[in-house]
Amino acid sequence: MKKELSVVMLLCAGCAQTSRSQLPPIADIPRGASVVEQPVMDFPSEQIPSVNSERQQGASEIELTSSAEVTTADGQDGGEEKIATTVRKIATVGFMGREIPDGPPLEEPREVQGEVPPEPMPMGRPRLTLDEVIASVYASYPLLESALFSRNIAAGQQLSAQGGFDLKLKAASENTPVGFYETFRNSVGFVQPLLSGADIYGGYRVGRGSFEPWYKERQTNDGGELKAGIVFPLAQDRTIDARRAELWRTGVGRVLVEPEIQAQLIDFVQKGSYAYWDWVAAGENYRIAERVLKLAQNRTQRIRRQVEEDLIDPPELTDNLRLIAEREAKLADAERKLQQTAVKLSLYFRDPTGAPFIPSPDMLPEFPEPTMMDRAMLENDIHVALTQRPEIAVLDFTKKQLDIDWAEAKNQLQPSVDAEFTGSQDMGYPTSSKNDKGDFQLDASVFVDVPLQRRKARGKMMAIEGKVAQLNAKRRMTEDKIVADVRVAYAALVSAYEQVQRTREAVELAEELAQRERRNQEEGLSDLLKVTLREQYAAESAMKAVDALLLYFQSWADYRAALAQDSLAGH
Repeated sequence: MKKELSVVMLLCAGCAQTSRSQLPPIADIPRGASVVEQPVMDFPSEQIPSVNSERQQGASEIELTSSAEVTTADGQDGGEEKIATTVRKIATVGFMGREIPDGPPLEEPREVQGEVPPEPMPMGRPRLTLDEVIASVYASYPLLESALFSRNIAAGQQLSAQGGFDLKLKAASENTPVGFYETFRNSVGFVQPLLSGADIYGGYRVGRGSFEPWYKERQTNDGGELKAGIVFPLAQDRTIDARRAELWRTGVGRVLVEPEIQAQLIDFVQKGSYAYWDWVAAGENYRIAERVLKLAQNRTQRIRRQVEEDLIDPPELTDNLRLIAEREAKLADAERKLQQTAVKLSLYFRDPTGAPFIPSPDMLPEFPEPTMMDRAMLENDIHVALTQRPEIAVLDFTKKQLDIDWAEAKNQLQPSVDAEFTGSQDMGYPTSSKNDKGDFQLDASVFVDVPLQRRKARGKMMAIEGKVAQLNAKRRMTEDKIVADVRVAYAALVSAYEQVQRTREAVELAEELAQRERRNQEEGLSDLLKVTLREQYAAESAMKAVDALLLYFQSWADYRAALAQDSLAGH
């Protein structure tokens, strides 16, 4: 019996564990996504009354650490009489006897993010790792680049709000060239709104001609008049007004886009991880289909020789040829699935120019060795998720914007009381013998405007209070959902790990039966039909083991997303 027929039908497993870790070094933000540089105008929270003064304190960040020792076997075939020993070499022996050469010592496991230390490759190109796919998502995924431009949008909105405080130049020329009173008036000046709510203004004007007796103030001395003044609110608009409220809202909005971008990034990384593990699973299934085909092909010559020697009937050879044709068809289908998953993966894995890169089969890695979850970390992970999940940050920043809206509405309840001080000085030759415009003049004024019913302000406050109540209820539900997400992902990991162990046992038993059946056939104690059924059962068990591994590592992608371990902070 050939040596390769005695090797166990098993899934080869990698030599590294998936563990919790910080992100790998990430490439720069996509080109063209630069943000308009404008200072963030945060609003003075001590001046803004909050609808709900109690703020929920975020849980302190808890750093996750885990470590485990992972070792590899020697990967040597023990022969037909050492089936039980060979079965235990799960970490280094591939399906149906394809051995993996020993590599350098393993690195210390890194923290949970689905990343595994690179495994040694016997030949060809380096194996593609999950870290490379995630780094490619960070560096050149188009939808992430699109999300990053929301920073520019928010910065533009804030810059537009700052325009409410732009310096304004005013000029006028008012003339009456024909009439009983011929007058010529020209003026130029400026108005500068201040962040305190006041407006300062100044300017120069000239009034010439014959003025009506009741409009003598429009006339100036020969050198014109210089004027400057200030208007500031005493009640309404003193701490907040429409201009400042819009500026503060856009300042919060500029910070609000960061958790929104993070939420999209988490989704992209999760989908990219799914595509990566689908591709790895398709590669494992292709190896299974390839190996069972070789088993049938290697029997052909022996069966043909036995037929020629009249040891078995000719239909036995025909049946084996039929089996080869069927397995060739299954291999072609496995190759199709491998190519399709590689194409889907290329949407997330891109070359340095940002173009999709379809990984070749020689870049296929093998599944890392699964590890059992540490049950003691679950509660800590829940606190980390509540601290890091972007949904909570989005709700908190939205609450700040509602606080600004509520303060602006409350401001409308107060009476409008404005004070104004103006100083003016005419220059040049006096226009009258009394020189009544020659002295410096100071004017002080107070303007009062009191809304009596104030229904507009009260209606706005009532509506905002309703929105805040909705937001608080939504926040509680979001926190509950985050806790549920972590627990569900954790339960999926624990269950998937158990499935991996049980399906490996099934593979071991099914392969042992297939080995015995092949040996019995060679000794004339069995027929091809029984061998075919045993090999089919073994192949099905191996594929179920692949499905269990796929579920396990996709559950890791879900757990990574539940803990919000992907972020563009600092990028």
